[in-house]
Amino acid sequence: MLEPGTVAPDFALPAEGGPLRLSDLRGKPVVVYFYPKDDTSGCTREALDFSALTPQFAAAGATVIGISPDSVASHTKFKAKHDLAVALASDETTETCLAYGVWARKSMYGRSYMGVERSTFLIDAEGRIATVWRKVKVPGHAEAVLKAVEAL
Repeated sequence: MLEPGTVAPDFALPAEGGPLRLSDLRGKPVVVYFYPKDDTSGCTREALDFSALTPQFAAAGATVIGISPDSVASHTKFKAKHDLAVALASDETTETCLAYGVWARKSMYGRSYMGVERSTFLIDAEGRIATVWRKVKVPGHAEAVLKAVEAL
């Protein structure tokens, strides 16, 4: 499990505008949020909430990146459909999800399966994890993350 103070695992993931590499963002805070699936109710609400606060995150010098196992094509449709302002990266191999410890056993309707545990990581300008939110509940989450960014 990644804890505050540890170096955030680097990643290079495909995204709509080209590959996103965490190490390229060194020198400013980065919010990395992991979500299960494009265009589902909770994931849409979370993306809309982060998108609505994009100007405030930018004013604080932070970049926000959403990561899920969906394809770049799925992300592109999701962004266009909901006019999302956040960057979305594709982790189809789940390698980055595994590195961050968010690929977990889940259950729904009595069925057990592996999937993304909704989690957010605030990474400071030096590339270290500043704050971790696991098993995120969407309402009010983006605002709480923004407060943490502003407190860095």
